Amino acid sequence: MAKREVMRYSESFKLQVVRDIDSGKYESCFQAMQAYGIGGCDTVQRWVLKYGKNHLLNKVVKVEKPNEKKEIKKLKDKIRKLESALSDTHIDLILEREYLKEACRTAGIDDVVEFKKKQGIK
Repeated sequence: MAKREVMRYSESFKLQVVRDIDSGKYESCFQAMQAYGIGGCDTVQRWVLKYGKNHLLNKVVKVEKPNEKKEIKKLKDKIRKLESALSDTHIDLILEREYLKEACRTAGIDDVVEFKKKQGIK
């Protein structure tokens, strides 16, 4: 049985291969492997995972302090409450406008806008 030759690659060589892939010089790990004459099917893929940055491009990295998580939750709750209060206020305003229109119609007032001006209502 023939002895297999084990190749050891320097860190700088590995980094150069990964840089070439990251920069777009090679479209795939396989192309880089062929260009540099590297044996082993997944050798370059392991280097890219270890040294490359492409595997981070589709991930979101969120750095937060321990107390920020609680603060964010409080702020989201506050926003939800404020949005609810705002929608209640809009509903109240619409109802008041409709009540005024109905009251003016019942009282025989044709122009609601003119009535509001006379009464000082905005």
